[in-house]
Amino acid sequence: MAVAGIDIGGTKISGAIFSERGQILFKQSYKLENRTGDEVGVLIQQVIGELFKEAEKHLLMIKAVGICVPGISYHQTGCVWVPNIPGWENYPIKKKIEEVVPVDCNIVVDSDRACAILGESWTGAAKGCNDAIFLAVGTGIGAGILVNGQILRGAHDIGGAIGWWALDRPFMEKYIPCGCFEYHASGEGLAKVARELLKSNHEYNGVLRTKSPEEITAYDLFEVFETKDAIAVQTFEIAIQFWGMTVANLVSIFDPEKIIFGGGVFGPAVMFLDDIYLEAKKHAQPVSIQKVTLEASQLGGEAVLIGAGYIALNLKS
Repeated sequence: MAVAGIDIGGTKISGAIFSERGQILFKQSYKLENRTGDEVGVLIQQVIGELFKEAEKHLLMIKAVGICVPGISYHQTGCVWVPNIPGWENYPIKKKIEEVVPVDCNIVVDSDRACAILGESWTGAAKGCNDAIFLAVGTGIGAGILVNGQILRGAHDIGGAIGWWALDRPFMEKYIPCGCFEYHASGEGLAKVARELLKSNHEYNGVLRTKSPEEITAYDLFEVFETKDAIAVQTFEIAIQFWGMTVANLVSIFDPEKIIFGGGVFGPAVMFLDDIYLEAKKHAQPVSIQKVTLEASQLGGEAVLIGAGYIALNLKS
């Protein structure tokens, strides 16, 4: 007996077969290649078909499929809202999967935020925790929040969308597409802040000045930070303030045992965890900040995929 997990990311879809203990028995990734709308749905059907064929080769029966999406999963309807896939404003993903799996195969859909913390609590850094938070910082920002052993979803399945947190004032129109926190401290946000600093710092003539501003990425900033590049240093100082305020707010609201940092930025930004903690201490509830630990993800880029396997294995709906 086995289950399948599907991670729908921004640029690719990953699929895996899991044992009952969370071991990945088979894994394969497929690029989205600018697919939109139902083209992505068809690709997911193909991925699932490959997983079932592989399971059959090894005499395994897939009893359930877990799907995670980078957006909102509406549990009552089986539809999803995924902003990075055009045409997925209310896409019937569950119905699409039902077309290609056996009638007795169960399907569950959830957000990548929820799956990330569930993956870490199953086999990663949050194992054994009842109250923990996965702070995912990549192209965007989100939080998977585990409270008393249960995922916090909110009234409309949107809980954890903390990229929209208001952490600065006054409000600026540039925050409208992605939110204040995400604008300043996501992977895309780091690049935006660096471009603004370049524009205002006319005396700077470092490596980043040789690049077209539109081409600067978070990767570039990490690369030149090692040389103490002035723009990179200032960009990360700003980000640490935002990450620290976020930790303070999460700690003060939820009193978690751990906050786990993951996503593409953490990654390399784990070197800032001590600085983030010191920044958080300035703002946080003074007792709870002493009890929380900040840790890097143990599962890295597979946290969400493993969480997809977990929700399939522990299907309750």
